[in-house]
This record gives sequence, structure tokens and C-alpha cells, in this order.
Amino acid sequence: MRWDIDGARVPHREWSRFVTAGGIRWHVQVAGPEDAPVLLLIHGTGATTHSFAGLAPLLAQHFRVIIPDLPGHGFTGKLNAPDPDNVAKAVAALLAELKAEPAMILGHSVGAAIAFVTTARRLVSPRALVALGGALLPFAGVGKVYPGLAKALFVNPFMPAFFSFTTRFQSMPDLLKRWTGSHSTREQVAYYERLFRNPGHTGGALALMAHWDLDVIERSISGVHCPVLLLHGERDKTVPPATSRTVAQRLAQHGTHAEHHGLPGLGHLAHEEAPERHAELVIGFARESGVIA
Repeated sequence: MRWDIDGARVPHREWSRFVTAGGIRWHVQVAGPEDAPVLLLIHGTGATTHSFAGLAPLLAQHFRVIIPDLPGHGFTGKLNAPDPDNVAKAVAALLAELKAEPAMILGHSVGAAIAFVTTARRLVSPRALVALGGALLPFAGVGKVYPGLAKALFVNPFMPAFFSFTTRFQSMPDLLKRWTGSHSTREQVAYYERLFRNPGHTGGALALMAHWDLDVIERSISGVHCPVLLLHGERDKTVPPATSRTVAQRLAQHGTHAEHHGLPGLGHLAHEEAPERHAELVIGFARESGVIA
């Protein structure tokens, strides 16, 4: 992207570095004590490392936090055919290049799905997982349509630019609230607005959506055996809150310890709205799971 990473537009830019792994040039942020357990944070579709701007500093007091921009997002290069398996392998390659073995992985929305697939495929072996508004099941009525629609948009080379252009004529606060159910700050809205107006970023988000396979994600649930914490805003308009309850039940059915917490008054970007509450729950779960003392 043609943004200045040394400028004020990138939260915590002092954490940023560029790493080449798996044939991709990654933008990744790293913070926290070098000898602390590694916590990998994976953002959702259409976001970047900025999504954890409020939460990451709180977690970095206890973990070595690693936060990449996903392929095609933010400052990270594109990945050919970014389906769940390929993205999982790419993330594993990044971790190998960084010589980092995550003790815990936290993923938001599609980031949670990537965490599940990476773990189920045994590409990494975390001691615990955290899903924030995890997109882990096909949505009723749109499970097959959503990827198909994204593909139809993605294969038209003019669509990313058109999508970015149209956001200039719409109220981003209204769009975010309608899409997510979250009440974002002015600063958060401004960052999403810059992202959605950039054809490179919107193209990367559409590519991820176009290659996504919700059935693969659903099957990965049975392959996760470490403890899992599922947090979900009860006002989420993107991923139905019932998704996390169902996943918790399925995990328990095959003997995996799972905790579910519904978060009243919060939407799909719950961790951006209430980072302190999320940090409290994540740190407590990490202690219960033996990830940190």
C-alpha cells in the first residue's frame, strides 16, 4: 500500500517490522518481553494490526505479542488462492521465520477460523485458543452464497476500485454500525475509512472472501483439542452470537475444554470497543490454562 508506515496512520508503528516468509513480504508488529510466552493475534477480514491497537498493549504486559497483517491486507503482500489451508500454511511459515512457537493464539472473526485451521492441521501446537466473534460456522441461509458473491466481485478487476470509490459517498460510522453492531470511536472509524478507500486493501479482503470455504472451517472444530475461550458480543450483526455457543457445545462433545462468554452491549468489534474487559478475560483464561503463571 502507498501509505507511510512511519507516519501517524499506523497505531504502534514502533512495533512494526517487515519479514519475508513463504514468498510473502509481511508487515508484522511485535511487542512484549522477549522471554514471555508468545501470543499470536490474527485480525479479521478487512482489518489490519490496527484492530488490536487497544488490546495488544494490555496483553503485551504478559506475552510476547505477534500481530501480522494478513495476506493482501494492510502492508502485507498478496497470497495466490488465499483459501483456509493456504493462509494457515502462510501464517505457519511466518512464525517459523520469526522462530516463534505460539503458546496461545487469539483470532477475531475470520482470524479465529485461521487459528482453528492452523491448529487442527498441526501446523502449530498452542496450549490454548481464543476466538473473538469467531466466524467458525456457515451462516444460516448464506453459508454458500457469501463466498460465491465475493468471488463474483473479485474476478472483476474493477470491483475493488469501485468498492473503495463508493465508500467516499457513504457515512463510514453508519456503515460500520450497520455491518457490525459496534459503536466505534472517531479514530477507529477514520482508520477503517482509509482502509476501505484503498483498492489494494479491499482487493485483498475480497480475495480472502472469494477463496474461503466455511465447510473446511467447520470441520476443523473436531481437530482442536487444546482449551478454547469463545468471546462474542451479543449485539454482533456480522457473525450470529449463537455461533460461539454452538461451537462451545461441539468442542465439549469431543472432550475439549471450552468456555463461552456473551458480552452484552457489544458488537462484532467488541475487542475494539472494550479492550480492558477482553484483556481481563484472556489473561484469566491463560492463567487457568497454564499458559502464563
